[in-house]
Amino acid sequence: MPNFLHVGCGMKRKDKTTPGFNTAEWTEHRLDIDPAVQPDITGTITDMAAVESGRMDALFSSHNIEHLYPHEVPLALREFLRVLNDGGFAVITCPDLQAVAELVAQDKLTEPAYRSPAGPIAPLDILYGHRPAMAAGNLYMAHRTGFTLRSLLAELRSAGFASVIGRRQPAPGYALWVAGTKKQQPEPVLRGLAAAHFPR
Repeated sequence: MPNFLHVGCGMKRKDKTTPGFNTAEWTEHRLDIDPAVQPDITGTITDMAAVESGRMDALFSSHNIEHLYPHEVPLALREFLRVLNDGGFAVITCPDLQAVAELVAQDKLTEPAYRSPAGPIAPLDILYGHRPAMAAGNLYMAHRTGFTLRSLLAELRSAGFASVIGRRQPAPGYALWVAGTKKQQPEPVLRGLAAAHFPR
């Protein structure tokens, strides 16, 4: 069975990843910096030494990389690449700052952009982190960097991903979805990854 590493998993499990991963075929391995969420592996995405190089067929990262400082992003992406086998790929999603900036330009900084299970989310929360969670003491929720689709794809290429594909998820998602492969892949393979793992 193929294995995927679910990094920065929080309380979420396979059913909260992507349709492509949420099948009986895939075995999930959960990694998180917070031991309270009971991950399989406790660690940070900038140093996943507990994960053997080339061990994983895939990796899933949802709303993790915006929590890093800008200089840490290449470290994390190189770690993502390191743990993948030669046929492996990573699926990454994070906020779409281009979409958020459009809301800010409309002077909607603190108005709800959408409602989540944690309550209303404003552009300010998307930019800097979920304010109620941080006020309650969870400073892991702070955001320290951000991306547009073009800048995120450039980061993946710079880190060594051979082929990349991406999509902007419109409101109420306000998210970027990208996939990168360790080895060069033809366009039909990349489109297949997008179809299996990106929101429709």
